[in-house]
Amino acid sequence: MPLSELAVPNRVVGVRSVRKKLDAGKLTRLFLARDAHHSLVSDLASDAQKAGISVEWIESMAVLGRACAISRGAAAAGILVLQERESPEVRRYL
Repeated sequence: MPLSELAVPNRVVGVRSVRKKLDAGKLTRLFLARDAHHSLVSDLASDAQKAGISVEWIESMAVLGRACAISRGAAAAGILVLQERESPEVRRYL
């Protein structure tokens, strides 16, 4: 089930937050609610597809919000690119 992917700390929720991360190239996967207003999510979907990011359509904003552990609906959510950890040699000199 794709919604289980949102049960991670490296997620972003909300149209504006998702837009910022998408523009910065920091998303690996995008989740959009089917019942969200078309003007909110259509540009996100097309830009994500152009960038080669997979887009999952979720049945409703309520379901997407619950999957993101928030108390209201969400039109968009995304999984962030994991940052590689610094090597022990780098940490030693910090």
